[in-house]
Amino acid sequence: MNGIQNSSRRWWILGVLALSMLVIGLDMTVLNLAMPVLADELHATTSQLQWFANAYNLVLAAALLPAGLLGDRFGSKRILLSALLLFGGASLACALAEDSGFLIAGRAVLGLGAALMMPASLSMLPVLFKEEERPKAMRIWVTATALGMPLGPILGGWLLDEYAWGSIFWMNIPIVAISSIAVALMFPRSDGGNRNRADIPGILLSSGGLAALTYGVTRSGDEGWGDELTILFVAASVLLLIAFVWRQRKASHPLVPLALFRARRFAWGASLATLVNSAMFGVLFGLPLFFQAVNGVNSQTTGLRILPLIGGLIVGAQLSGKLIARLGDKAIVAIGFSLMAIGLGLGALTDVSTGYVYIACWVALGGVGIGFALPAAMDAALGALPAESSGIGSALTMAMRQVGGTLGVALLGAILNAAYRRDLPIDGITGEAAEAMRSNVTSGIAVARQLNSADLLASVRGAFVSGMDAMLWASGSIAVLGLLLTLAFMTNKKKANATSGTSDQVNL
Repeated sequence: MNGIQNSSRRWWILGVLALSMLVIGLDMTVLNLAMPVLADELHATTSQLQWFANAYNLVLAAALLPAGLLGDRFGSKRILLSALLLFGGASLACALAEDSGFLIAGRAVLGLGAALMMPASLSMLPVLFKEEERPKAMRIWVTATALGMPLGPILGGWLLDEYAWGSIFWMNIPIVAISSIAVALMFPRSDGGNRNRADIPGILLSSGGLAALTYGVTRSGDEGWGDELTILFVAASVLLLIAFVWRQRKASHPLVPLALFRARRFAWGASLATLVNSAMFGVLFGLPLFFQAVNGVNSQTTGLRILPLIGGLIVGAQLSGKLIARLGDKAIVAIGFSLMAIGLGLGALTDVSTGYVYIACWVALGGVGIGFALPAAMDAALGALPAESSGIGSALTMAMRQVGGTLGVALLGAILNAAYRRDLPIDGITGEAAEAMRSNVTSGIAVARQLNSADLLASVRGAFVSGMDAMLWASGSIAVLGLLLTLAFMTNKKKANATSGTSDQVNL
């Protein structure tokens, strides 16, 4: 371990890890642009189109915790290499799919590959970097992870304009090939230190609970919280996750050692990282609709307009790296949440006539806040993990962020929809036209154009902006909550070491 931590090779290895995480982010969003083409060429139904996206997210959420256990048992290098090969094979299968069922299956395997890759990649950082270098490495890793999502629409839009829809999956193959060769040749061997028997009931309960929660919350965005199946899946997820916690308390070799949460820095670092995801998913959810429905730009331009978020994140990561030694990570996380709250609050003042320069400024400010808060919070959590539990601890952190993002989209989306429908003028419009207008802003604009009503078109756009503002106020409130929790409960590394009972690293 000491050899690799003193070698310049560790930064090349980090570059490979960043590249592998970039492709995961791309696959989360790149498919959205291809939906109309897939509906036409594969004769996909609306339900199948939803499953093209949901299959990836469901398997990713369900498999994260077992994937972390595999990393601890068999070693991060072995699991990461297997994950890359699985991801590459699934990408090839998706690119060659000739029917909807085959594509859905391929997307599910892609989700499994991503679930194996994420905790294995994250758990490598303590092996590769000394404690003083790890925050910088974490900032690079987080930036690469975040960069993929807005790049998906940009790159996907270009590929769909120039090539067949399968090109959005073919692009994964060279990245996976380069990463696989680099992992095989450059990474230090890690055999894993956890040889305990697998907690099969814990795996089944956690996977079932996370999958049910992800599906239920995702369904609520389309059907509303009053939908019977939504309620059923969310209720089932609560029961399964309660049973999972009970199982972890009783199992001799639990999937997730609950002792991890005795370390304050792990518990609050992971929780605060989850709040960052929840707050900022409001921007990633609302702004693309604003640009396309209100401003009338295409998907590729929409992706370009979100780039200030990434620019701000990179600037924030660089600034926080220079300040963290002087201020401590608690102050860095607090500054991050403060900047996010201010940026989101400014965003909530957006109206139909707001120009892009104003939007770019508050989006960039929010990105700076992420660059401060997210890497520091995740590094606090990661630094509290003993080496033999780095895989499952990393997986738990990623699972919490994944669920936080999913819940954030559903809850914030529900706020947007409620305000949009409240302000939507549908007097005198009945039947399918009224229902279409209520369903979403894109359909509302289509109805207004069919009726050739400029006043109705302006009203629909105004109702959507009202909903987006309400959602951004809620996102800002989540950031304020993160700030208050940081100030109240997070401890600095030095203070944590000196305080009795609050160790930086938990002993299992």
